[in-house]
Amino acid sequence: MTEFEFGKELKAREIKEIPGMVEFDLPVHGDNRGWFKENWQREKMTKLGLQNDFTPVQNSISFNEKRGTTRGLHAEPWDKFISIVQGEVFGVWVDLREGVTFGNVYTANIDPSKAFFVPRGVANGFQTLVDDTSYTYLVNDHWSPNGEYTSVNLADDTLKINWPIDLTEAEISDKDKNNPQLDDITPIRPKKVMITGANGQLGSALKKLYPDAVCIDRSEFDLTDWSQYSNYNWRDYDLILNAAAYTNVDGAETDDGRRDAWNANVTAVKNLTKIARENNLTLVHISSDYVFDGEKEIYDENELYAPLGVYGQTKAAADEVVATLEKFYILRTSWVIGGGKNFVRTMFELAKKGVKPKVVNDQIGRLTFTDELARGIKYLLDERAPFGIYNLTGDGESVCWDEIAREVYELSGNNRDDVTGISTKEYFADADIKISPRPHFSTLDLTKIKNIGFVPNDWRESLKKYMTKING
Repeated sequence: MTEFEFGKELKAREIKEIPGMVEFDLPVHGDNRGWFKENWQREKMTKLGLQNDFTPVQNSISFNEKRGTTRGLHAEPWDKFISIVQGEVFGVWVDLREGVTFGNVYTANIDPSKAFFVPRGVANGFQTLVDDTSYTYLVNDHWSPNGEYTSVNLADDTLKINWPIDLTEAEISDKDKNNPQLDDITPIRPKKVMITGANGQLGSALKKLYPDAVCIDRSEFDLTDWSQYSNYNWRDYDLILNAAAYTNVDGAETDDGRRDAWNANVTAVKNLTKIARENNLTLVHISSDYVFDGEKEIYDENELYAPLGVYGQTKAAADEVVATLEKFYILRTSWVIGGGKNFVRTMFELAKKGVKPKVVNDQIGRLTFTDELARGIKYLLDERAPFGIYNLTGDGESVCWDEIAREVYELSGNNRDDVTGISTKEYFADADIKISPRPHFSTLDLTKIKNIGFVPNDWRESLKKYMTKING
């Protein structure tokens, strides 16, 4: 039996040379009968540093009869968890992913008390150091004989691998002997990002931060039609940024609008959630202050739903669907301002025309600019923040819509006093359609997202920058 240390504490160490790769010390318990270990323990290992929520679907075992048997270097299109069943091996890993770490090498001797999580795009090779050695792979996708796998030559001089047993004396397959040199390999690109609603206000902001994303709108992909999901190979994706939604809060109160709102905001989200669950994707979804009744001055992420209208009901239902996933971010926001038609642009146009508008003065909240919302989303993803619900709006003082209009007028070079405050009831008194009830208070507590390090900009500062852009 190979000699190794019994009773080590379960520990994890990230491999700095190859980002995302994690080395584990495994507790092995032994006596005169042999030994026992928990080879894979998802809950403990994810808490210790396995950043990727690894969900294996296949377990494969390689048996090697002779010392010196050498395999690799293979980079399959999935994540791997590698450990020893019996014996000892010399392991080699080469980063073949696109980026600054392409070509980085890490080596280690592995016995039954060691295991390694290896991210997609990192090649691995193994040389057995004793006879009758077996090692096992847990992988989060299914092997296919028709799959395309990237490999690099075991003897590539640029890798400078010090094999314990010279490769001229090792057992190597002809195929592995003829693997390409590192200089001939095209780096493996990351998994894809999909942005839904890519032509909307938030979608446009997200495209700036994710220029390589697959961008779709309804004309290309109807998210409510389950049959269309088979047009995509979802195993090639890692992340869905769902910026698609029905946002006409008054239209949702009509017969047709009610159906459209439920279809776009709930049926589509249900389908995206199903795809995310089946393919271990992260889903980012945008929620709204309208899921609350607006009776409290400020709302945190734990507040119970109490939507007043159909739009708010659909957003609350979608939140509940997305929250059934393990890998999700729900960004709850309010009063969104982006590149299309919106309140700020409307006030700006009125100011230019010399109009003295009446603006609602009994709804209280803070503006959220789409660039800021997109920045917060990317921060959560880049920092691998804990999954869950996060409030994200502009920071600063909560005000009424009429105060925001006055700010726009002043920044436009007009008189603040041109804006007159009016109640919501008075504003809609002559409306010829059914009006959705508005929350009185829409302020969302930003403590949670601030505690993970994101610093939202004050909405007034963001408004100044936005006005500079549209002012030309």
